[in-house]
Amino acid sequence: MTEDYSPDMLDRRPTRRDVQRGFNLTELLIGIAIISMALLFLIPSMGSWMQSTRIRNAAESIKNALRLTRAEAVGRNTSVQLVFPSLASGGTDMDWVVSCVNTVANANCPGPAITMSTASTTYIQRMSAAEGAAGVQVATTPSVSAITFSGMGRNTAAADITLDITNPVGGTCAASGGKMRCLRIVVTTSGQVRMCDPALPNTNPRGC
Repeated sequence: MTEDYSPDMLDRRPTRRDVQRGFNLTELLIGIAIISMALLFLIPSMGSWMQSTRIRNAAESIKNALRLTRAEAVGRNTSVQLVFPSLASGGTDMDWVVSCVNTVANANCPGPAITMSTASTTYIQRMSAAEGAAGVQVATTPSVSAITFSGMGRNTAAADITLDITNPVGGTCAASGGKMRCLRIVVTTSGQVRMCDPALPNTNPRGC
């Protein structure tokens, strides 16, 4: 088969200009406008989602720490506490330390001696506030800097303790009309630990 190089066929072939044709200025401006509008709506939602994720990570960390504290108290048959060093010094960060209440290491709770507030204790596990929860704050009701479980696994406080995990810098909590999903942890006098969402009604299984 031979190729047709007649003038008519050559006129039908695409030119280099046709092959390399891209967007003109109008099309480019329209594309930029569409992307800008999409980002305008997505960025606020993305920010709230990121803050909510940080709060959930912090809440899960504290919940697991409380359960670890209770399990260690029962397993060691001695009082074990979850201490918030920042709260003890008047701050709001959610760094925590699981430690025995003993003033010195012993057979039930060995470990290196550290200074926590004014008492010398031994620690079992600890976490820094910077580990995946920067900016997240915790507040307890009643105001305490440590939650202690007895060797029977009971919360030694006279009443339930609630811990509200928020991020004031990141926005407004959903319970107050915002979009950020703040969370609450409740520690009952019997030692049960439960995480809930204050923005949901108490009739909801996930509500407070």
